[in-house]
Amino acid sequence: MSVISRINEFLARASRLLLGGGKEALESQKKKGKLTVRERLDLLLDQGSFIETDLFVEHSAQDFGMSAKKLAGDGVVTGIGRVDRRPVAVFAQDFSVAGGSLGRAHAGKITKMMDCARDMLIPLIGINDSGGARIQEGVDSLCGYGEIFYRNTQLSGVVPQLSVILGPCAGGAVYSPALTDFVFVVDRVSNMFITGPQVIKAVLGEEISPEDLGGAMTHASITGNAHFYARSEAEAFEQVRSLLSYLPPSSQELPPEAPPRPPKKPVSPDIIPDDRRRAYCVKEVIRGLVDGSDFLEVHEHYARNIVTGFARLGGRSVGVIANQPRVLAGVLDVDASDKAARFIRFCDAFNIPLLTLVDTPGYLPGVNQEHMGVIRHGAKLLYAYSEATVPKITVIMRKAYGGAYIAMCSRHLGAGFVVAWPSAEIAVMGSEGAANIIFRKEIEESPDPEATRREKIREYEEKFANPYVAAGKGYVDAILLPQQTREVLVSVLAVSRNSTHSMPLRRHGNFPV
Repeated sequence: MSVISRINEFLARASRLLLGGGKEALESQKKKGKLTVRERLDLLLDQGSFIETDLFVEHSAQDFGMSAKKLAGDGVVTGIGRVDRRPVAVFAQDFSVAGGSLGRAHAGKITKMMDCARDMLIPLIGINDSGGARIQEGVDSLCGYGEIFYRNTQLSGVVPQLSVILGPCAGGAVYSPALTDFVFVVDRVSNMFITGPQVIKAVLGEEISPEDLGGAMTHASITGNAHFYARSEAEAFEQVRSLLSYLPPSSQELPPEAPPRPPKKPVSPDIIPDDRRRAYCVKEVIRGLVDGSDFLEVHEHYARNIVTGFARLGGRSVGVIANQPRVLAGVLDVDASDKAARFIRFCDAFNIPLLTLVDTPGYLPGVNQEHMGVIRHGAKLLYAYSEATVPKITVIMRKAYGGAYIAMCSRHLGAGFVVAWPSAEIAVMGSEGAANIIFRKEIEESPDPEATRREKIREYEEKFANPYVAAGKGYVDAILLPQQTREVLVSVLAVSRNSTHSMPLRRHGNFPV
């Protein structure tokens, strides 16, 4: 065969493979409101940057008529590309080919990319659109998942791992995204579930209705399995690009820096209401402090009584954790503790300093929370902050009561710099409750119990409901006006760039999962 003939044969084979499951299957994908696998890669990656690997890989299964089936790329596209000129490893399942089902060769292509991300120390992005394990390949499919899960775990804390769910993610397949750092879902497109009729629908390629358990908003707001929620696939890929802009390529490097920018609307002196019972939105505080007022929120719809996300201070990436007074008064509960602890641990793994904004009346009381394990879950927050070795800066804005004062990155958990505003209240509990306990006998025996109670509340407030007692003991490093805070935070972050903090020699700690 001549060279020209070989070239023509190559071009013909490649053209067929690039069509995935064929024109009809691709059209079916489009009719469901979904993009094709190559359209997705075009949206995600810089134009012309994708270098595909293993295009010609095929399955080797023989049973149930599989020997006669030719599955383009075995249902997954893999390769190296760039996002904003920074390299990433990527795999994208192709639902047009056997429903994106995972067989041995399919899994091998994915694990090869995962090994590539590990060796090159670059982020890994997985686009999931699959009916799950390929039943015809039996235990080989299960073997493939196991090897993926193993690598997810080995890569954890080494390179960022992002999962974009753009179709069904069924059965055991859901555990790979769950092991990655961030999960993205799209309204009316994404579905995640372990068992039930939805799995059968996914395997058969049948349409799954938004009402089915496992939809995008379910996982964004109720289960907490999804960190980012988008209205369209294009929006989801924009979220991916935005997130990567804050992250280093691996734990061996620092996050990328950007030119410093002042906030569009600096934090105002009266951001904290005079009435301590009045709520305000902590996101306004965050945007008033950070560069360009740009804040990429993580887990926006889940455990909304605490806010987490990425921003920049003086051009440097920071992870922000903040109580949200507008939701449940900013209390800490089971879900908020889990949400914050996981975010803190991610930031610590990838050299991203932590900025904590505090306004919380404490842990949420009640039988329901106790039965859900608030003690164990609350301990996760304590552990995450105590374990973190990145620079930790804390701003106490208003309430910092009891165990929640300690848990929200107090000096006692290793905060490197603690700021309090004049409106800060640092105490064991709120003044009303404290006065009722401390002065109970005096109030009961008083001829005017209500007047005495108000007097004792004022007495307690003057003594403890302020930042000066804590500052006098060195637990607070500086008392600042809100409008002074950004400049100080930027300066502290700059001088902490080369700070070091070593942990005791050990295999690993025992996180209270």
